[in-house]
Amino acid sequence: MLKQILSKFPRKPKSESLDSTGSDSGNNSPILGSGFQCTIGGSSLTRKLNVVKRVSSAVFPASIAAGAEVVEPHLSFKEVSNPQKQNLFISKLNVCCEIIDSSDPVKQDLKRETLIELVDFVSSGSAKFTEPAISAMCKMCATNLFRVFPPKYRSNFTGGETEDEEPMFDPAWSHLQIVYDLLVRFISYSSLDIKVAKKHVDHSFIVRLLDLFDSEDPRERDCLKTILHRIYGKFMVHRPFIRKAVSNIIYRFVFETERHNGMSELLEIFGSVISGFALPLKEEHKIFLWRALIPLHKPKSVGIYHQQLTYCIVRFIEKDPKLASTVIKGLLKYWPVTNSQKELMFLSELEEVLEMTSMDEFQKIMVPLFQRIRCCLNSSHYQVAERAHLLWNNEHILNLIGHNRQVILPLVFPAIERNTQNHWNQAVLNLTMNVRKMFCEMDEELVLACQCKLEEEHIKSNSAAEKRRITWERLETAAGVQPVVACNFLAPIKPSTCPVVC
Repeated sequence: MLKQILSKFPRKPKSESLDSTGSDSGNNSPILGSGFQCTIGGSSLTRKLNVVKRVSSAVFPASIAAGAEVVEPHLSFKEVSNPQKQNLFISKLNVCCEIIDSSDPVKQDLKRETLIELVDFVSSGSAKFTEPAISAMCKMCATNLFRVFPPKYRSNFTGGETEDEEPMFDPAWSHLQIVYDLLVRFISYSSLDIKVAKKHVDHSFIVRLLDLFDSEDPRERDCLKTILHRIYGKFMVHRPFIRKAVSNIIYRFVFETERHNGMSELLEIFGSVISGFALPLKEEHKIFLWRALIPLHKPKSVGIYHQQLTYCIVRFIEKDPKLASTVIKGLLKYWPVTNSQKELMFLSELEEVLEMTSMDEFQKIMVPLFQRIRCCLNSSHYQVAERAHLLWNNEHILNLIGHNRQVILPLVFPAIERNTQNHWNQAVLNLTMNVRKMFCEMDEELVLACQCKLEEEHIKSNSAAEKRRITWERLETAAGVQPVVACNFLAPIKPSTCPVVC
């Protein structure tokens, strides 16, 4: 009924509604209903609006939301109003995606100033990381940071940098440093929405970030260490992937290339990661210890990252003391035979592990362990021999040895006696006498029994040597008395020729 009544009223034509707005082609200054006068004819309004904003399809991608205002990127944040600062922020990020060649210092300086502006703006807390801003930030960082490193021309083939080599510095670091600073502040931003950010800081972004750890510039690796640690802490959904990706880097380093510049930085990050593992340890974490960390003792360049590796190993044993025997077995598996400096590092790590080893775990590996220590006690390299003797100065290790002296003393006593008689270094000789004195104070009867057994073995070995000597003399006498007869030699046999009938 109501619709029928309303339909009888005449409808206003569209042309009248347009005319009512004052769109008279001959009048450039119509009076609006509110009483304010504005100029809409010609290009005067366009020129005024362009002072504030200008859309450029060459700079700003179509991914930005349709209808969003994009502010001229060369304006300063102080020259625009607060609502437009966010659009200016995105504009400047997109401008910085352009790679400037080193032959154009003017553009390089302009880009550097823009990056510094962005860092200051984020540091002030005024930035709002909406999805377009996060997308622009990740794109800018990826464009400027992710790159392929030139071939390595170092003379050695034992790994990345060695202790004797001077580090190589990237000539573009003054530019890269600002981008890294901006990325750190972005990841650390308190109001960053992780659910939105994880779409752009994704697995591909993380893998390319990890590839940068092979940089030869230690300053870059230090920045990457901070960034990866922050990503691991904030993006919990990416934690398993990061652990797997780092494991793959270690596998390739150990079993294929033995070359990587950032192994110490990666292990330093994982030292704090391991400290945060929940108890009981997951099987995944134990596999990381067995398959990644323990085989890292194998490469020749272990000295570069050994301190960080030892820290990770000790953190694992702190979490689960039952892993001590597994770690010691791994050390014995990769124990160096001809590299004395590496052997010194293994002895130092062994002492740290033994300090945290329980009696039950120690008893599982004490026989193969002290068979190896026995060889170290007799080492002709005096530093190795000294370091092995100093294990007895550790109270916890001495306590473990004392409770298991019935097994350990017979293993090491021959090495101790051999040192007292033959070792060339006086310092090692003094340490050997101290160790022997400790054993005498523990159990003098056992020492005497070991000494008697050693003398018996010495007599038996002398007797066996004498028998061998007599046997060889008999053989020589028999060979000398019996004349050599020519017929004893076989004449060369000539092959017989047979006629072949075709």
